[in-house]
Amino acid sequence: PTSAQVSVVPHSGSFCYTLDNNLLTTEQRQFYEDNGYLLIKNLVSDEDIQRFRKEFTRICKGEVKPPGVMIMKDESLRSQFGLSEKVVNKVQDFQENEELFRYCTLPEVLKYVECFTGPNIMAMHTMLINKLPDSDKQTFLHPMHQDLHYFPFRPASRIVCAWTAMERAHQDNGCLVVQPGTHKTTLKPHGYPELEGKTNKLFHGLLDEDEKIPKVHLVMEKGDTVFFHPLLIHGSGINRTSGFRKSISCHFASSECHYIDVKNTSQEHLEKELQEMVCKKYNATSVELKDIWNFRARLVQGERINL
Repeated sequence: PTSAQVSVVPHSGSFCYTLDNNLLTTEQRQFYEDNGYLLIKNLVSDEDIQRFRKEFTRICKGEVKPPGVMIMKDESLRSQFGLSEKVVNKVQDFQENEELFRYCTLPEVLKYVECFTGPNIMAMHTMLINKLPDSDKQTFLHPMHQDLHYFPFRPASRIVCAWTAMERAHQDNGCLVVQPGTHKTTLKPHGYPELEGKTNKLFHGLLDEDEKIPKVHLVMEKGDTVFFHPLLIHGSGINRTSGFRKSISCHFASSECHYIDVKNTSQEHLEKELQEMVCKKYNATSVELKDIWNFRARLVQGERINL
């Protein structure tokens, strides 16, 4: 149980993207309804962030090897730095690592998540991002995109991302950039951007970006957490500093969400790419997209229903 007791039925008034609760103020709910994101200051403690940082270092060094985890590296730096955090850009799918997965179970995070998903909460997709300083060989910007492009489950309004800064995030080190209000649009076609070969695996972006929509850079202090809708168009810039910009995040969904068939949709090519990656990693001949997500998903509160 959390301090945000909510009903599963959306508010009968003007609220579409939040559920009735006793945590968010009317102003906070209206801000999320209008903009598609909500920033909560100083939500995650320094102590927890330090624990996540320590575990991330252990994973980078190969001291722990969680099953199912995907470690994304800049291979061009490996000869210089070996097994260290200076090479690893992202640790994804850490649902089997109990120390990092603690993030997805923090009561202070879940009480906000419940305002968007309802009481039955699944952790669907986990990431610890370590944005490396930019180099000529590789650029770790993430083009503007919608997270729903990656997800074969609906409805979108019962999915929310919690993204916590593990140190100060600002324009120079590649903070999040959002286009407020774009969560009210539809899912748009995505693909790899034309960046002269400087693309990262599965870092898809919008194929047709509307430059006229205003962008907001989310400057965040350590422990600040932003909650955002999966249709919100967002991305992150290049890290132009000499340091690393770390963040930890989880996409949560109501367990009452349901899987959809992405065949003949704009998500179909992503399904094939993901299936090929998983088959190669586990030496399998075939795998269903639903099975990949069933493996990633973990119940964190309430009852597991559909997902």
